[in-house]
Amino acid sequence: MFDPSPVLITGCSTGIGRATAEHLAARGHAVYATARKTEAIADLAGAGCTVLPLDVTDEDSMRAAVDRIESKHGAIGALVNNAGYSQSGAIETLQLDALRRQFETNVFGLVRLTQMALPAMRAKRAGRIVNMSSMGANFVFPGGGAYHASKYAVEALSDALRFEVGGFGVAVVLIQPGAIRTEFDKRMVDSLANHETGGAYDSFNRKVGKITQAAYEKGPLKLLGGGPKAVAAVVEKAITADKPKIRYRVTPSAHLMINQRRLMTAGMWDRVVGAQFPRPGA
Repeated sequence: MFDPSPVLITGCSTGIGRATAEHLAARGHAVYATARKTEAIADLAGAGCTVLPLDVTDEDSMRAAVDRIESKHGAIGALVNNAGYSQSGAIETLQLDALRRQFETNVFGLVRLTQMALPAMRAKRAGRIVNMSSMGANFVFPGGGAYHASKYAVEALSDALRFEVGGFGVAVVLIQPGAIRTEFDKRMVDSLANHETGGAYDSFNRKVGKITQAAYEKGPLKLLGGGPKAVAAVVEKAITADKPKIRYRVTPSAHLMINQRRLMTAGMWDRVVGAQFPRPGA
């Protein structure tokens, strides 16, 4: 079994990141739990984690965290790139600054932190990079283009990286959670409030929010979903297995939705989502 310690996890203030930090620390791993504001994760120190500030949109913040871990351990054993969120809304209504922030967090921060961790991993000829993707990297829901695009990008970058660093003893793994009961859906709905009102997509954006919230709270995504602890357990598999899988799907919703999309043409998929989502202008 591969020893992944120390483990650096981003985005630990809530949800999957927090659950993963708690899960791994409880199993004896040296966990560095990070978030933009350490007061949000101060309690994780009591769970056995070392708490560090880390903002994936801030170069100096990332550099300081990596340097501190490497100065003590020589190299990061496993990097779990978990930080991310969903910016939702019709593409025409998206503010470009909001779209840039989405990619700065979900994509560019992930890449830059990985670049910082890799030199010491390569020198040691060992390491794991676990990138938190989504079932939504395999299909697109209306109103979710920005978020889905960021996860498609994570998948493409990870596939290239896996080939590039494998010869140095570093494995790259993708985690594809399905519907997870966290604050994700609430934050997604809140992001819709930032769009301009009085436009052609007002009704669409509002209905997307209501449909998404209902699906997570009482619809099929809730029934086929899971909690963040389910993802945490899979992350442990990904960082400790001698030969980890390239991709791990988590929850029945991920298996069902990904397989369903693979069996459909683009036109068929449009008809399926058209039965659930309103079509602007129609």
